[in-house]
Amino acid sequence: MEIAVVLALLVLVTIAFAREWLPIDVVTLLMLLVLVGSGILTPAEAFAGYGSEIIIILASVFVISGALRDTGIVDRLSAFLLEHTSQAGERRLLMAVMAPVAALSAFMNNTTVTALMIAPVTALAGRKEISPSKLLMPLAFASILGGTCTLIGTSTNVAVSGYLTRVGERGIGFFELTPIGLILVATGIVGMVFIGRRLLPDHPNLQSLTENYGLAEYLSEVVIEEGSPLIGRTLRGSGLGELDLRVLNVLREGKKLSARPATVLHEGDVLLVNGAVQSLMKVRETEGIAIRPDVKFMDVSLKEDDMEMLEVLVTPLSGMRDRTIGTLDLPTRLGITILAVNRHGRHLCAKLKSVRLHTGDLLLARGPKESMASLLESPDFAIFGEPNLIGHPGKKGLIVVGAVAVGIGASAAGWIPISVGLLGAALASVIARAIPVHRIYNLIEWRLLVLIGGMIAMGIAMEKTHAAELLAGGIVSALEPAGPIAVLAAFVLLTALLTQPMSNAAAALVILPVALSAAAKLGVDGRAFAMAITYAASVSLIAPFEPSSLLVFGPGKYRIVDFLKVGGFLTLVLLALVVLLVPLQWPLKN
Repeated sequence: MEIAVVLALLVLVTIAFAREWLPIDVVTLLMLLVLVGSGILTPAEAFAGYGSEIIIILASVFVISGALRDTGIVDRLSAFLLEHTSQAGERRLLMAVMAPVAALSAFMNNTTVTALMIAPVTALAGRKEISPSKLLMPLAFASILGGTCTLIGTSTNVAVSGYLTRVGERGIGFFELTPIGLILVATGIVGMVFIGRRLLPDHPNLQSLTENYGLAEYLSEVVIEEGSPLIGRTLRGSGLGELDLRVLNVLREGKKLSARPATVLHEGDVLLVNGAVQSLMKVRETEGIAIRPDVKFMDVSLKEDDMEMLEVLVTPLSGMRDRTIGTLDLPTRLGITILAVNRHGRHLCAKLKSVRLHTGDLLLARGPKESMASLLESPDFAIFGEPNLIGHPGKKGLIVVGAVAVGIGASAAGWIPISVGLLGAALASVIARAIPVHRIYNLIEWRLLVLIGGMIAMGIAMEKTHAAELLAGGIVSALEPAGPIAVLAAFVLLTALLTQPMSNAAAALVILPVALSAAAKLGVDGRAFAMAITYAASVSLIAPFEPSSLLVFGPGKYRIVDFLKVGGFLTLVLLALVVLLVPLQWPLKN
């Protein structure tokens, strides 16, 4: 009965992750409640994952990544990239983008690296007069594959290492993954340079921003006629905001006026408004107001001498994620107005106040030039198509790099645990004021920590109830005649497929107990199975559900089929390499 409960719960959780019925952290905590409430796990067992060094390692990596960003280290690399690729051909350009991104991702959170590099890479595409879609998918793939090179390259590696330690095995060494990881990175780069680039779509950005965002149909001109009840009222008191209409310009006697809350409306004023048709129909019912139909709007309609329009990307470091545009009150806080949202190719223009921002959303923002300039220094957004150059890294940047190098070096030499080394580097960054104290907790991906801690508990439940042994027995019985390599290949493929509905770390932690049980039944070294699963969870590129891929999905104007074509063939090659190379580095026979 307990086995049935655990397996049914696992299936339900997987479906809930895929369908996004609830946030992943809520689903994970509900799973823990069921495991404890059913008596399968004790509270101590259910929450053991949250007291492990995995949490310290991941939290430290998030803080260090934020410090490297804030001190301008990554931006200097961006500037170097732009400066030294002006004459590069397409093949050399791909290598120049992918190689440094993979190197960064070996020591930083790969989603953060992707977010920081989108702006300079799109700027580079603009200078080379090629479509950003030719560079952004390779950028995402390089950041994902770079995470296979070190222990801290991705949360999956850290989670698997922690699980191995918990079950009495030796954890993953800091550079233990590096030899095969480098081969996977090199294969990914070569594959993109010689084959993948031919399959990448070409989406030249020839349209105006208003057309790109489908905004034109949400723009109208409203005329204040004689006797209108709005005459003499301010924009704030006009009631247009309550109808979800944003006044962008006021045209008065041939002159454009800034649409500010205190602007008083006069007879004959022409208002350029942004809103849905339903809202405009409500305005039409107001006496003394006329709507001009069939007016052609282009970017120039929204620009003035002191006003700019820019595309901004919501980054993983943003404190505005999961908040609605209305509650952010951006016009008051930052002096900018959001006109439209592009989410994975979908245009959101209506009822923007209720739109909840997600990582990877592209926003069409409008505001005064000084407000737009301040966005360059904001960790909440990246300016799409513009390099976010903060300045020379200076002493603080060097302190962060030095602290990370010392922490990694000391742990690699066996002097201190990796958790202590990384925590020391994170604290050094804070003490050196490389990152403000108030931002530390915003940088940490709490949902990911909740997820990993919860999936560790699921692994404990699968072991305790012998569900892992039952599943392993079925797989071994079916594939044992073909040999242990066939069983290993089956787990590699299963892990790669499971990363689509689940996160990479969650997929690895679900498969790992079953794989270790299967290795024990076969009488082979379980470490090879653990390492193969670790790699397999990080090389599945067949769909844009990995956070790094989601970040480039909208800016690159990709479709899911683009990832299936380009990432599909790369994934098959990389998985085959994992099956081939892992038994060579970690022999199956003890």
